[in-house]
Order: sequence, then C-alpha cells, then structure tokens
Amino acid sequence: MIILGIGGTAILLGLGVWQVQRLAWKTEILAQIERKILAPAVDIPAQVAPATDDLLPVRGTGRYVGDRTVRVLVSQKIYGAGYRLISAFELNDGRKIMIDRGFTSVRADMPAMPKGSGQVVGNLQWPQEIDSFTPDNDLAANIWFARDVAALSAHLQTEPILLVLRNSSFAEDAAQPLPKMSANIPNDHLNYALTWFSLAFIWLGMSGYFLYRSRDIQT
Repeated sequence: MIILGIGGTAILLGLGVWQVQRLAWKTEILAQIERKILAPAVDIPAQVAPATDDLLPVRGTGRYVGDRTVRVLVSQKIYGAGYRLISAFELNDGRKIMIDRGFTSVRADMPAMPKGSGQVVGNLQWPQEIDSFTPDNDLAANIWFARDVAALSAHLQTEPILLVLRNSSFAEDAAQPLPKMSANIPNDHLNYALTWFSLAFIWLGMSGYFLYRSRDIQT
C-alpha cells in the first residue's frame, strides 16, 4: 500500500508539473499571437495566403458595395445572441474583399451599409468554424452558421479575403466590431495543473488514512 500511495502521488504530481510546463508554453504562444495581431497595419498584399497571412494586421481604403450583407449567427457572453455582419468592400485599386463589420443583436434591425469612402483596419482571417454539426446555411432567411470564406466570397462576389474589422472611419456603422484577440483562445492549463495537484494531495491523504486504519485493525 505504501508503494501504491507514493507511486500514485508521484504520477499525479508529475501530471501537475507537466500542465505547469504546458501553461508556460501556451502563455508564450498567446503572447506571440497577440504581438502579431496588434502589430502596425500594412496595406493589403496583392497576393495573400491563409498559411502565411492569417491574422496579418492590414488597412485598406475604399467603399462598401453591393446590396447584400450576410448575417452569421453567433453568441457573445456580453451581448447574447446576434449576428456577425459581413459585407463586400471595394478597395480604391478596384479589388473586392469582405469585411466582418462586427456584431448586431438578433433583436436589432439590420444596420444600414455605411455610405461613402473610408478606411478600414483589422486582421485577415480564414476561420475554421465548420464541423459535422454545422447546419446548412439558410440563404432564404440570410442566416449563415459559419464564416466559410470560400462560400461567402462566392456569394458576395469578392476575392476570398476576409478582414475582421478592428476600427474604421465609418462612424455611422452601427455594428459593434469583434476584432480577433488572443483572449478568445482558451488557456486552461492552470486549472488542469491545480486539479492534478489537488488529486495528488487527496491521494496522499487517503493513502495515509488507509495505512493508519490498517495499523489500528492489526493492533
């Protein structure tokens, strides 16, 4: 029983230490992502690729075009259920990309498309939001369930480029920007470490109690 108690405690402590190491690793990864997200914005490159340009901070000047704004169903802790609004945007050089303008509540009317010319600043993103549980988009009701860049670009007739808005000069846009932040990426390793350490002390205590009771029985 002594070997089992010590061995079990050592294993649980080892798992806790491993999670502490994972915490340090994940914290550094998130810091790197945050630095990339908040780096100075550059002009949108002529050629972009998800593998190299995901989260790239960019800026562009132009105007919103088209008569369609896609609503992607989301839920926010602060605001509740709502939609991300994605609209086509024509840059001054004639290219058309997509802007994720941000959030509007399901209870609110569809915000009007901003008029005139202005600047947008944000991060390029190719979200991976589709899995086997994702429903088919309801095109008749204009309700989408994922930001599928390829499908959205075909629908809005733009390049497959999505800029997640951080800020813009379009003051009249009623959508609330939902910029990409590293805080949106889970980092639960501290909780895991505390769980393993707690289990180690519980295991050690139970082993000690069992040995104490066994000695009483024998005497």
